[in-house]
Amino acid sequence: MIDHTGINVSNLEQSKQFYQAVLATLGYAVRLDFGVAVGFGDGKAEAGDDPGGDFWISQGEPYTPRSHIAFRAGSAEQVAAFYQAALAAGARDNGAPGPRPHYHPGYYAAFAYDPDGYNIEAVFHGGD
Repeated sequence: MIDHTGINVSNLEQSKQFYQAVLATLGYAVRLDFGVAVGFGDGKAEAGDDPGGDFWISQGEPYTPRSHIAFRAGSAEQVAAFYQAALAAGARDNGAPGPRPHYHPGYYAAFAYDPDGYNIEAVFHGGD
């Protein structure tokens, strides 16, 4: 199982603000901020969890090719909120909220490109 993952971003402060706004729709917040790296996690931290969360951004050269990162949503409404927050924060559209039956029945997702061009997604496995 994956404990945490992360990406390099070209402008840490810009990406921190972007991800704070976007990931708040999924219950995520900044857990640790080291000035050169920021960790995000949900509010359900339990004993044994990484105190920095499970998604990190670090100042550095963005990866090439850009990674795809899917964040789990708890509902279709969260997927829509994620998408709207991403666009409002300056993301480029890469797929409006909706069913994606070609992945599997009940796959409901939205996609956007973050400030560095990473393809981010919110997905609900149970949507219509």
